[in-house]
Amino acid sequence: MNEELDAQIEKKVKEILDRELENRLTEAFREKGGGDRAAIIASKGTLDMAYPPLILASTAAAMDMDTAVFFTFYGLDILNKKKNANLKVPPLANPAMPVPMPNIVGALPGMTAMATWMMKKWMGDQNVPSITELLEACVEGGVKLIGCQMTMDVMGVPREDLIDEIEVGGAATFLEFASRASLTLFI
Repeated sequence: MNEELDAQIEKKVKEILDRELENRLTEAFREKGGGDRAAIIASKGTLDMAYPPLILASTAAAMDMDTAVFFTFYGLDILNKKKNANLKVPPLANPAMPVPMPNIVGALPGMTAMATWMMKKWMGDQNVPSITELLEACVEGGVKLIGCQMTMDVMGVPREDLIDEIEVGGAATFLEFASRASLTLFI
């Protein structure tokens, strides 16, 4: 009987201490300025990899989180006015394909177009917004969209090719924001 009571007391004390620790950590994050910030890096410019950073960013903004997305390397295609409405899903060596596909099949002519069509259909059937619509939602929600200056220079992407609502900056611009974020994601 005494052991059972001791176990219950120990369990209750642990619950109280855990809750108190969580509350203190949350308060410390808020005091530091990182309790309600989301920092996301978008490094891939395919259709299947454009959705996650935009969905997460627009959702974070809807949850009143100060949010920034840093678009670097091929992720810059998501911001490119000439490319973002026509992003593709490459099936060749893509481990994210819903059905395992041998590389030889993915290499056949027309497979990229078919995989892209299938994904757009699935998204449309579920009323998932397009990439353009998600970008608009991010802008309306106050998400800070940062196009990587170095990537623009290396890949020869002029500022005029990117949507108007972005900030152009380097790694330091993003890291300054991310240093005070409680959530940082690399996609």
